[in-house]
Amino acid sequence: MPVRGHKVLCSRSRHRKWLTTSLPCFFFVIGLLAISGCATKPKGPVAYVSNERDGTITVIDMLKDRVVSTIRVGARPRGIRLGPNGKTIWVALSYPTNQSQGEDKIAVIDPDSERVIAKYDAGTDPEQFVVNKAGTRLYIANEDAGTASVTDLNTNRVIASMAVGIEPEGIAESPDGRCVYVTSESNSIVSVIDTQTNQVVKTFLVGARPREAVFSAEGSRAYVTAENGDTISVVDARNHQVIQTIGLPRGDNAAPLKPKGIVISSDGKSIYVATGRGNAVAVINTENQKLVTLIPVGQRPWGIALSPDGSKLYTANGLSNDVSIIDVATHRVIATVSAGQGPWGIAIKP
Repeated sequence: MPVRGHKVLCSRSRHRKWLTTSLPCFFFVIGLLAISGCATKPKGPVAYVSNERDGTITVIDMLKDRVVSTIRVGARPRGIRLGPNGKTIWVALSYPTNQSQGEDKIAVIDPDSERVIAKYDAGTDPEQFVVNKAGTRLYIANEDAGTASVTDLNTNRVIASMAVGIEPEGIAESPDGRCVYVTSESNSIVSVIDTQTNQVVKTFLVGARPREAVFSAEGSRAYVTAENGDTISVVDARNHQVIQTIGLPRGDNAAPLKPKGIVISSDGKSIYVATGRGNAVAVINTENQKLVTLIPVGQRPWGIALSPDGSKLYTANGLSNDVSIIDVATHRVIATVSAGQGPWGIAIKP
């Protein structure tokens, strides 16, 4: 009996030792697997946020509004969009400020593996871009070069390059695919590119330092944000003429709001504008072109995007290094999610 009891005590001792040494390691490994991306992929829409200062993409599960992974792409990622097939994420890469390591490319990311699967040639310092609806052409605003370039996606060759003013940044394709708008910050102009000829067919003046452009769903109107002008230009997109200018009020301490990113609601009744230094989102009624409200968000909101169902609005806040999530119905921030260093743009995969 003493011997048999001694064996039981030894067995219990070994069990306790396993619990105190092996079990913590087990949970540590499980935690690492979750952090490294081996956790279950989000089942709903996903937001991808480009972080220009640390060369990463923050991946947010939009059903739970939490970060699920981080994709390292290097260089300086800024403009970011959903691919033409709806299954890939495209991002503009350039050289970080005052650094010699980087690349002037448009990278394609596979959301499942979270790896870069292709890269396409661009001009110097690509900032924003669009892929045409056919998935055959890439139109790129090359900020330092002062050009818009066109890349043939089948051959990965730049087939056209045209001057579009100094510091081109924003770029948008019309719903019918017949033209592309490119904003030029230093010239305060928008260049209109005919996609059949890949030539600039018209330019028109807007507010000072235009940043981004967006078309209404039916293509009759376009809206252009002007950072230094503190305005949004309303454009007749058929004739490429400014027909109205929406002025924004001064923010706190009488400071200008500095409009940058812009999106339109699916019903076309509201415009949402990220105001950069204004640290807010401006909501504008498109029927009367009047400001509805200002929604305070994080510091220096640049990129802005709507959830697929239109119920939530996401802003990439470049100085506070986070993403503000707004309930569209109440115009209130309902969550704030940490991102990488210098969040810039947002692309959403349904």
